[in-house]
Amino acid sequence: MTQFQTGAEALGSLIGGNGGGSNKEKAEFTRLGEEPIKVRVKGPFDLMRYFAYGVHKQVNTFIAKNPPTYNKDGFASGNLTPWDKASDYYYKLAQKEPDKSAKRLELSALGYRFRAKPRYIMGFYDLESGKDIIVDFTKNQAMAVYSTIREYVEIDKQGNVIEGGEHEIYDMAFKLSKKGSGTNTTGSLAPIINLSKGLTAEEQANLEASAGQTFDTSMFDGVLYEMDEEEMIKSLVKADFDISILGLTIGGNSAETNEPTSEDSFGF
Repeated sequence: MTQFQTGAEALGSLIGGNGGGSNKEKAEFTRLGEEPIKVRVKGPFDLMRYFAYGVHKQVNTFIAKNPPTYNKDGFASGNLTPWDKASDYYYKLAQKEPDKSAKRLELSALGYRFRAKPRYIMGFYDLESGKDIIVDFTKNQAMAVYSTIREYVEIDKQGNVIEGGEHEIYDMAFKLSKKGSGTNTTGSLAPIINLSKGLTAEEQANLEASAGQTFDTSMFDGVLYEMDEEEMIKSLVKADFDISILGLTIGGNSAETNEPTSEDSFGF
């Protein structure tokens, strides 16, 4: 499994179907809060999945410059990064504890903390600015947003748009927001029922002008922050992991690779 999946392939990984260069001017994420922004959904496949590391309020989200390979369940299975090795260290310890014991749950949580997790970038058209934007979501946030999109576009069980189906979404406007805080933040996409009251004259004009346009998927390129191995080791220290456990030092390498066998790849 590759580090990135876009379009229908990314959608497959999100909803359970059969799910794959830099801009001249690097795109930036649009930050969402509880105050919604008004958007158009240009298409059902304007999204990209990627695997990211990070610890809330300690290490900002990043991707590996030299990423691992992933198995079908989305777990790193080869060419492990320092963060993968830290995760694997705790998962192995957890396996030695009794099922459902407090110690096993604690160690599993630490394994999850350092694991690369799937995230999703979704593309929208901002009705206020009249420009395409990209928004970053966790898997659960993306699923919440996409559940609304699916209500207004006909998609089969494999995640394919049904040709000739009724796709109301192309004539609609929505309010996009994130609600909550920290790990409890949820994504929200709500339709604007009365466009004449819900949109300003400028937003209405942008909605009409963007009809039939496709999303600029080049915005997905180069937007994610990459770390090389040395920077990943430093970030492990920042995330309160004792790198000496893995034989790592700042500016040095590990004494052994700690590559897991197939039996060591756990699905916590």
